Amino acid sequence: MSIQRHTQIEKTLDALHEDAKKDYLRIGKGIVKSAFRPIKPQDFANVYLPISRSQGHNLKQLVIDNNCKNIIEFGTSFGISTIYLAAGAQQTNGKVISTELIASKADRAQKNINDAGVQDFVNIKIGDAMETLKTNSDPIDFLFLDGWKDLYLPLFQMLETNFHKGTIIYADNMDMRGTEAYANYILGKKENYSTQSVDEGKGFLTIAR
Repeated sequence: MSIQRHTQIEKTLDALHEDAKKDYLRIGKGIVKSAFRPIKPQDFANVYLPISRSQGHNLKQLVIDNNCKNIIEFGTSFGISTIYLAAGAQQTNGKVISTELIASKADRAQKNINDAGVQDFVNIKIGDAMETLKTNSDPIDFLFLDGWKDLYLPLFQMLETNFHKGTIIYADNMDMRGTEAYANYILGKKENYSTQSVDEGKGFLTIAR
């Protein structure tokens, strides 16, 4: 990676992480909207809900160290995690297929990805990931789960036939409600998957045996 491209990525990520610090204000507005009904993804259309810098660097390094080429991300949001994954993919000559339910978020993510200069390594699919990914038939080297929590398990099971020995699955926010079914499934299939808790319990890092 050239020094110029590295600087472009880091500059974009710095600006995004800084703006994401205001999420507490945006989240408050979303909660107000859902005061008399269940929370919906649209309530957080203006919220980053980002991974941390350390998580991002860990994701990038996992991609590089394991030479991951076919990378799938569930939950683009504004593209912070996507940029980290793409920064790894450009070193492995790989590609990130990312998914985002909300079109306005996908548009902003695409702009941020363009600003970082990694657009050649990313393809964002807009809509319900259970639909946009159901025709995927390529082997999956890396799967990052960071979307709506109760979809972790059905999405994982839908893509499971595309895993191979050594496929890496990183599930974020495993300390949140809605992830229990996924956790029980993964931990109950020790013959197929090796799983450890990472990032102080925030994530599950799973490797297919």
